[in-house]
Amino acid sequence: MILGVNVDHVATLRQARGGYDPEPATAAALAILGGADGITAHLREDRRHVNDRDLRLLREFTKAEFNLEMAATSEMVGIAIQTMPDLATLVPEKRKELTTEGGLDMKGDFRKISDAIKKLNGKAIQVSLFIDPDEMAVERAAKAGAQMVEIHTGYYANASRKNALEELKRVQASVALAKSAGLMVNAGHGLNYTNVKAVAGLPGIRGLYIGHSIIARAVLIGIKDAVREMKGLIAEARAGFTG
Repeated sequence: MILGVNVDHVATLRQARGGYDPEPATAAALAILGGADGITAHLREDRRHVNDRDLRLLREFTKAEFNLEMAATSEMVGIAIQTMPDLATLVPEKRKELTTEGGLDMKGDFRKISDAIKKLNGKAIQVSLFIDPDEMAVERAAKAGAQMVEIHTGYYANASRKNALEELKRVQASVALAKSAGLMVNAGHGLNYTNVKAVAGLPGIRGLYIGHSIIARAVLIGIKDAVREMKGLIAEARAGFTG
């Protein structure tokens, strides 16, 4: 199972004061030294954290998987084609949200998403769709032509102890359904050092994509150790999975 580390919040910290520090590309290099299998960056339409310069540097210096999170807009599709990430993950985007609040609208935005996938695939860029753990969303993702999905684990991560198991079952069912539809399956959002093992132990997941909790830990102990600790928890969970 791969671990993709999202460096958006390194850029968020930089933007608090302006300038160049801390540098997301440096954080990405250190994350890889700590064991990260890939780097994720979300280039938002308003450039509130990661900017175009970051994207160029991250693509140039990231030798592991580079995953570009992006809205399914013509501007972002054009930037992706110019940048050539290893993976483009289409996500919903609202101007005032603090972080992504839910999965793509696979009903209302189906045509726009399908068109973006076609253009990206035409340039040999694999596409993943960030979707809710929902049967309809999985089925429409497969119909749209995506190669992968990333199951939104935020509902599980934010659930009360009473409801967490039910939300985990929703994630598990969506993973199984996506696999049966021929999709590769990732998971992410809201995962941290306390709740990650339950998701990492589920069968069928290709990779976990984690940002905020790792960067928050890195402020205290350094990014290499923060990534090593998360990788260790994932390895422990996978070692316990025998199915």
